Amino acid sequence: MLDDDASSAHPHNFEEVYTPVASNEQRGKEALSNLERELGSRDRKEKSRPWSVAALSAAAIALIGGGIYFAANQGEDDNLAAEDTSAESEAEQTNEEAEEFDASTFEPIATKREKALPETVKCEYKAEEGTELRAGTPPTDNVSTEGTVTVELDTNQGPIGMELDRAASPCTVNAIEYLASEKYFDDTVCHRLTTSDGLKVLQCGDPDGTGAGGPGFQFANELPTDEALNGIDTEGMDLPEDIDEESKQQTLQMMLQNQPGRYDRGTIAMANAGVDTNGSQFFLNYGDSVLPPLYTYFGQIDDAGLETLDKIAEKGVEGGETDGAPAEEVRIKSAKVQ
Repeated sequence: MLDDDASSAHPHNFEEVYTPVASNEQRGKEALSNLERELGSRDRKEKSRPWSVAALSAAAIALIGGGIYFAANQGEDDNLAAEDTSAESEAEQTNEEAEEFDASTFEPIATKREKALPETVKCEYKAEEGTELRAGTPPTDNVSTEGTVTVELDTNQGPIGMELDRAASPCTVNAIEYLASEKYFDDTVCHRLTTSDGLKVLQCGDPDGTGAGGPGFQFANELPTDEALNGIDTEGMDLPEDIDEESKQQTLQMMLQNQPGRYDRGTIAMANAGVDTNGSQFFLNYGDSVLPPLYTYFGQIDDAGLETLDKIAEKGVEGGETDGAPAEEVRIKSAKVQ
C-alpha cells in the first residue's frame, strides 16, 4: 500500500509479470497465506487508515505468492541523449513503445447488475471510530434502486456533470446525493491527479484536501465488488473448516487482487481504505484505468465533464510528476443535485 503522496511511476510491462493462477484451490491457499501474514504484521486499525485509489496509481504490478501488488516506481524515466541517433537507440525506443501498458487488453468491470435489486433497499452507514460526523448521516430506509441522480460539480476549471446510477450502487448514490445536498463538497479541492498509462483519474471528495479526510461514516462496497465476491467458487479452495467469516471474506478479497479489470473512461468509482470503508472520496476516470474490482462503480461523467477533465489532465501534475496534486488547483465551488 502506497502513501497518498507517493511519487509518480509507470506500470512496468504488465503482460510479463501477470500470470493467472491455475486454480481456485491454489489461489485460495495463497490468499489465505497472504492474509495470515497481513494480519500478523499490521494492526487492524492501521489497515482501516484511509488510502485513495491513487495509492494504486501509476503502479508496477508484480506477481507475489499468487496475488498482485502495486509498487511505486520511484526512479526517473530513462532519458535518451538528444544526439544519440544510432540504430541501437532507435531499437530501444521501438521496444519501449511496444512494451507500453495497454489497458484495452483488460475486461471492463461490471456496470450493470446480473440480477436487479429490489425496488428499495436498506443501507447502513457506520460511524467511523474516533471521528466526528461532518454532515450527519444519509437516510437508511427505503433507498431507491431505480433511475439516476444528476449531480453537477461547478469547478474553477469548468463543469463536471455526474449521472449516478441507483440500480448499480444505490447506497453509494444515496450517500453522495446526501452529501452534495448538505453542501459537503462545496469549496473543496480535488487533491490528486494521476496520468500514467495504467491509471488516469482525478480524485475528489476529501474536505481536508489531503487524501485522508472523510464524512465520519463508512459504508460497504457495492458493484462490482459484491458480485465479484459472490461469483468466486469456493469449492476446492481447501479453506480451514473453522475459518471465521471475516477472514474468509478477506481471503476472497485478496483473490480479487489477482483479477484486475478496466474502469473505462467516463466511469466514476469510490476510493477506499479497503473493502467496505467507503466514505466521501471518489475518482473520476478521464481515461481507462486498470484496477481490481474492489472499488464501487456508481455513475458516469457527462461529455462536458470529460472535456473539463481532459483540460485538467493536459496541464499535468505538480512538479511534472505522474501522480500528485494537479499542476493547477482544481476546486469544486459547488456540488448541486439537479
